[in-house]
Amino acid sequence: MPIIEMHLMEGRTVDQKRRVAVAMTEAIVRELGVPASTVRILITQHGGDDFSVGGVTMTQRRENESQAQAAAAATRS
Repeated sequence: MPIIEMHLMEGRTVDQKRRVAVAMTEAIVRELGVPASTVRILITQHGGDDFSVGGVTMTQRRENESQAQAAAAATRS
């Protein structure tokens, strides 16, 4: 019984999660030759302050990107 763990940032719609579950199940069935009824997918969503890369949370990263874009726009004006 394949068990797939998927970690996503918050913000995905129910429809997106359903579509990815179908796509992942189809891929597992095709590649492993197991029945779809045995495939388990666990989706865990994380907030921007619950996930970090290189010590910077995703919230901080977004804030930094917004500030950089604002500074670039001010420079162009």
